Amino acid sequence: MRLFRRSPQVDTATDQALAKTKRSLFGRISGIFAGSTVDEALWESLEEVLIGADAGVATTMAVLDRVRATNPRNPDEVRARLRDELVAILQAPERNPKGRLWLEDGEEVPAPAVVLVVGVNGTGKTTAVARLAYAYQQRDQRVIAAAADTFRAAAIDQLRHWGDRLDFGVISHQQGSDPAAVVFDAVEAARARGADLLLVDTAGRLHNKQNLMDELAKIRRVIERHLGRGPDEVALVLDATTGQNGLSQARAFIEAVEVTGVILTKLDGTAKGGIVFAIASELGLPVRFIDTGAEPGDLAPFEAEPFVDALLTAPQAAED
Repeated sequence: MRLFRRSPQVDTATDQALAKTKRSLFGRISGIFAGSTVDEALWESLEEVLIGADAGVATTMAVLDRVRATNPRNPDEVRARLRDELVAILQAPERNPKGRLWLEDGEEVPAPAVVLVVGVNGTGKTTAVARLAYAYQQRDQRVIAAAADTFRAAAIDQLRHWGDRLDFGVISHQQGSDPAAVVFDAVEAARARGADLLLVDTAGRLHNKQNLMDELAKIRRVIERHLGRGPDEVALVLDATTGQNGLSQARAFIEAVEVTGVILTKLDGTAKGGIVFAIASELGLPVRFIDTGAEPGDLAPFEAEPFVDALLTAPQAAED
């Protein structure tokens, strides 16, 4: 089980997902660099665009301070150095990865690999589980999903629907059942059926954080007891349209469970794609996948360089 490799399709999907962002604030980037001088107006415009696109105040100021410190002589140099800084921010969390599933090098994860998927309700979490299942099925991996969000009957039914539609197994109990019992049965089923990957859809309630922590801790213990290790990845699903509010949600889950990466949904529906920089800089988490549309296959592996290049490209050029 390894990271999806970069491909032209990844670049195209990223560019399409960022279309709305590029038509809004980030679309002003090209105009900012169209001048011939590096002056305070240029720096103020960049600051306004980055903060307005939800990159975060702290991240924005740190980035621009580093770019200014290089004493760029013209707007083209500012653009090039800004590009390098933004790419570096997104790549930084990968230098000390916490998860095991998406590593390009190193030890293979024994089957079944386990991905615990967490996030508040309404972020597209269950759909993200289904799209992950589909993505790995396209790589000839046998997938089973656990409907461990037993708080909501709708979540169980939705995952079952996806399983029927995409032909992957779903282990579920009745609404109100113990989520850890669902995961226990799912681990047993994954081993018995020779599955390569087990995806665990969890509840997203934050009104009582202690309950959430206890529930996730119990699920982790079940996985550790039966596989001799914890989840190989803990993927936090964040809704890109929530912007900075998503960071507070993320921190709650980071406290509850060791999150190793982010799946960013609804990126195609927001004008503020800069949230990815705040996720990497302020939370120290890598973005693993981005949601690029409404179909099962509309989940693209996240790549820092094509993402930043797409943002810094004029919207007109992207639409040609």
